[in-house]
Amino acid sequence: MKSSMKKLLSFILCAVLIAAMALFATGCKATAPDDYGDTNVITGGETLGEGSRQFTFTVVDVNGKEVSATIKTDEKIVGDALMALDLLAGEEGPYGLYVKTVNSMTYEYEKDGKYWSFYVNGEYAVTGVDMTEIVDGATYTMKVE
Repeated sequence: MKSSMKKLLSFILCAVLIAAMALFATGCKATAPDDYGDTNVITGGETLGEGSRQFTFTVVDVNGKEVSATIKTDEKIVGDALMALDLLAGEEGPYGLYVKTVNSMTYEYEKDGKYWSFYVNGEYAVTGVDMTEIVDGATYTMKVE
């Protein structure tokens, strides 16, 4: 009788642990959508903002999918223009703005092992997005790496 009670308790404990793991696993998902839908500001081809300066902004997601928009602004700095349109968010770090979210997709190196990199006209930028002056007609890209 004692042996069968231990087996029953062991069975119940295993069942509870399996259920807990299943619930935990269903709650885990990537913070970035696999496609560009309603949560993204840029879905491709839009013109956003108003102003005398104009540039192309491209976002490359974790799967390599690209979307671009034309940005119009009176801001002087790329990061300021993108933050004003809710296309970019982050926090101040020791080297400037640490970009965590671009086009509603969040990546943090500490959590995901991936980060947002910044390119100017296809070249890896030598300054951060929060320190790069807008050049009319340039292409600025944020890419998950």
